[in-house]
Amino acid sequence: MSNRYGGSYRNGNGSSNGYVPAGRQDEEYDPFGDGYASDRYGTPPQQLNPRRPPLESGRSAGYSSPASRVQRANETSAERQISQVLELIKAEWPAMVQDDCIPVSLALQLLDNSSVGRAHEYRGFKKTHQYLQDSLKNIVHEHHQGFNSSIGTFHKIQGSIQASQKRVRVLKDSLAASRTSLCATDPELKKLYKSSQMYDDVLQTLNELEDLRTVPDQLEARISEKRFLTAVEVLQNALRKLRKPELDDIGALSDLRSYLANQETALMDILVEELHEHLYLKSPYCQERWQNLAKNQGAYNENYTDSGVLTPFHLVLDTMDLEHPVTEDPAKNPEADTFYYISLVVESLNKLGRLESVVDTLKQRLPVELFSIVNETINEVDQRHPSSLRGGSGNSQGLHIYGSRETQMRAEVIYDLLWTLYGKFEAIAEGHRVFHEAIKALIRREGAGNNSSLLGSFKELWNLYQNEIRSLLHNYVTTDADVYQFNFSPRQGATLNGGKDASREHLFKFSEADPKSVEMTTEYEALDGIIQAAVPGLTSVSRKPQASDKKSAGRESRKSTYTGAFDNRNAPGSHKSLVEPSVFNMSLLLPPTLVFLQRLKAIVPPGSDLAASTLTSFLDNFLVNVFQPQLDETLSKLSDSVFGETGSFQQDPNWGLVARRPVFKGTTAFFAVITAFCRMLGTIPHDQALSGLIISQMLRYHERCLAWFKSLVAKAQEASTAPQSLRYSAELALGDGEIQRTIKKLWTSDNLDRELIEKEVRFLITQTNERVLEPSDIIQDRDVISSLCLLYTSMKWLSVRIIGLRHITRFDTDSSQATLPKNRNRRWTLLNDTNKANGEQQGPVYLPMTQETVQSFDNIVSSFEEFAGIVLLTLHMEIRCRIVQSLGVALSPKTAPYVLGDQEIKEPDPQILSLNSELIAYDETVARFLRDKETAFVRTGLGLLINTYLVSNALATQPMNIRGCERMQLNILVLQQNLKNIEAGVDLARAANYYSLFQEGPDHIVDKAKRDKEREAESNTAVLEAERFTYDELKALVELCYSEQLADPERGVAAAAKRQMGEKVLALSEHMWQS
Repeated sequence: MSNRYGGSYRNGNGSSNGYVPAGRQDEEYDPFGDGYASDRYGTPPQQLNPRRPPLESGRSAGYSSPASRVQRANETSAERQISQVLELIKAEWPAMVQDDCIPVSLALQLLDNSSVGRAHEYRGFKKTHQYLQDSLKNIVHEHHQGFNSSIGTFHKIQGSIQASQKRVRVLKDSLAASRTSLCATDPELKKLYKSSQMYDDVLQTLNELEDLRTVPDQLEARISEKRFLTAVEVLQNALRKLRKPELDDIGALSDLRSYLANQETALMDILVEELHEHLYLKSPYCQERWQNLAKNQGAYNENYTDSGVLTPFHLVLDTMDLEHPVTEDPAKNPEADTFYYISLVVESLNKLGRLESVVDTLKQRLPVELFSIVNETINEVDQRHPSSLRGGSGNSQGLHIYGSRETQMRAEVIYDLLWTLYGKFEAIAEGHRVFHEAIKALIRREGAGNNSSLLGSFKELWNLYQNEIRSLLHNYVTTDADVYQFNFSPRQGATLNGGKDASREHLFKFSEADPKSVEMTTEYEALDGIIQAAVPGLTSVSRKPQASDKKSAGRESRKSTYTGAFDNRNAPGSHKSLVEPSVFNMSLLLPPTLVFLQRLKAIVPPGSDLAASTLTSFLDNFLVNVFQPQLDETLSKLSDSVFGETGSFQQDPNWGLVARRPVFKGTTAFFAVITAFCRMLGTIPHDQALSGLIISQMLRYHERCLAWFKSLVAKAQEASTAPQSLRYSAELALGDGEIQRTIKKLWTSDNLDRELIEKEVRFLITQTNERVLEPSDIIQDRDVISSLCLLYTSMKWLSVRIIGLRHITRFDTDSSQATLPKNRNRRWTLLNDTNKANGEQQGPVYLPMTQETVQSFDNIVSSFEEFAGIVLLTLHMEIRCRIVQSLGVALSPKTAPYVLGDQEIKEPDPQILSLNSELIAYDETVARFLRDKETAFVRTGLGLLINTYLVSNALATQPMNIRGCERMQLNILVLQQNLKNIEAGVDLARAANYYSLFQEGPDHIVDKAKRDKEREAESNTAVLEAERFTYDELKALVELCYSEQLADPERGVAAAAKRQMGEKVLALSEHMWQS
């Protein structure tokens, strides 16, 4: 039964578990095995899916899914029947459809009649089996035609397989035969193969020859189009082909080889020249950029155009593609973009293999190219600015302070030159930076490492720039070619602070020698003879007068080409100057130079051997070693010219333009020098050494004025060896005593204090009584008084003006002190105002100083003020000394006896008249030059001095009689009338009252003293100043009343007068209590 239904079970559940092959029945069915005994006597196995009742099965079938119902609707009856059989088997015999179904176990269960067996279901099992057989038959009946056709198709496939097997066998035999044939050698075939290879080589050679034939035309066309990359590729491809061994024996190619070798050298030369054309601005395509750079920096040229907008260089570098090789664009002109063209040429030179040699060539030609550019620029500016408008002559040696118009003209020339030159320098530096970046990109792409020889050095370019800039600064600042040396060490003969050694200031210079002088010619011929005798042939033996004349004529012709350009400075290797050299040009030279250096910092490649922070270090060297000595020398010479000028201590005819009172011509000139230098120092870095130079010149001027003052107030000396003494007024002004301190207090007081004036008069009379003034102690020359007044106003004006220059700066750089740290890198960055030094500047001028330097400055200002005070004290004392000396002469009996006859007194003493005229002249001079305050200081107190002197020195006139007293009264009246024109409110009533008591006699003198004493005791009212006299004054007046009798030659008269005088003096003392 198993053989019959084996296929049905396999088709029913898709498994072979229900079909057991005949050969394995004994292996799988073992009635004596453990499993059998277990199944038979053990617990019956649990049914996985017990049989369902017919109603449940039918319900399950009725609730099938809609998809299964649609599928069944499309099936045939046989297919539907077989499906129902399968569902029935799944429902009633689920173990039969399991993968692990064991048919033998089911058969045993069906044979088992026990309670656990399924023998009672055997009939249903047979019905299900019959139902399955019927379904299969129906399937066969419905599909018998397909089965029949598949049998025929099977036979056809089997026939095709057999035919294919036959063809494979034939092919295998053919392959074996072919293999056997191929293994056999054939000489003819080898000959044919070699012939074919030879013909192929010949054809390839002919093609290469054809290509080589067109290489010259292609090469020249690419060079003419300036497509150098393509030209290099064409040339290298042609040379590579010519180097093939198969072309070595072709003699027709020898000319082509020579041509291409020459073209390789020529192409390198062309590339080098093209690179030079664009690096050094020789190409017309480079003009626009450097002109725009110069125009943007400040230069102006009517030929400049606004056609292009200048692109900042850092943006140009950012837009350049350096990571990829440069490619050519046949559609555009490669020279239109200079930076692209430089990169193209560098790429071409690199492909040509000549880049390193070209870099060396560039370094060698760099100095010559830059020198020619500077010369060319100077000539261009020289043509744009006529020499007649520049002003200046070569004889002033830079000792001229230019006006605003001259400065503006010089500024236009210098600015045009520097902005144009620096524009070219910047464009050249930009080209070198692009050249540097292109080589750097090549090295990075090719992995050549850090090839310093190819990268070159910006330091070389900067050193040349530095030399040219230094040369320009030297040409336009220094007036002596021997002052400057092109090195970084201090000059020989220069001190530590940059100043020049006094012993080396006036050294011999060849430029000052006359080569045509007889002495020079004789010495040269003698030296030439000695050299010829010692080393023949070392010098030219054909030095004849004719040759000398020709050489001198040649020199004169060469010098004539530099007319108006200061040809004495045009040595070989230098440039001609367009304006006269002067230290004042420094303020015009520095701003463009500093702007250029700031812009150059942005061009220097990062990581190069040139630090951007050191670009201005050479300027510090120039300032210390060149400019500062030149400034010192120029300032000294200008000061010497001011000091040594004949009219320096004369009144400036144009004093009204600068001062309210007349001043010296030399003072205004000196302050103009100081102002010009301070204005210039405001445009250069603040260096206290430069400020110290100006302060030292102020000190020199103070010493010069002091020396001139002493020469004015010095006494005339007959013996030159004797020490020079001063006039008495100057001695008092320069001395240090009570009278000097009193006068200074009087001058510094707000109001002229009466007590100080009386104290001064008292000290002066006391000193002059001890030392009698001689005419030599008085200044007799009226011009000297005028000069002293001018000296005071000049010193006062200069001190006020100098104070206006005082400015404390925070920059403490001092190149004169080597011990101080010099922070030079920071002080150049502040000078970016190019309008500071032009001729239109009218702003305030300052002298920058530090806290240490300003102390010296303040001392100088104090010295000028003190000196002015000394001069004013001299003027104050001079008129008083003159009054004292004149009154002393007028009171002396030797010159003016006061014992007169009975004739009427009509005229005062001549000495009083002379004193009046001198006082009037002195007052007029003082009032013309000095201010009201100084004039009042000189005038006030003259009446008190005369009053006091005439009263206190009355005994100097003895003997005196009534007529003599009348003349004294007339003298007092004349002096009073004259003093009213000088000092306001003057009154000599005290002196007049004093001598009127003489006329009334000694009794009246004693009575007056008694009455004054009683009045003071009774009413406590003081006697008027004009009528109050001291005991000593009244005692002297009593002695004066008896002076005539005391001088009588008769002894009796003199003795009686002496006795009477003693009585009167005793009575006077009793009344005045010895007061």
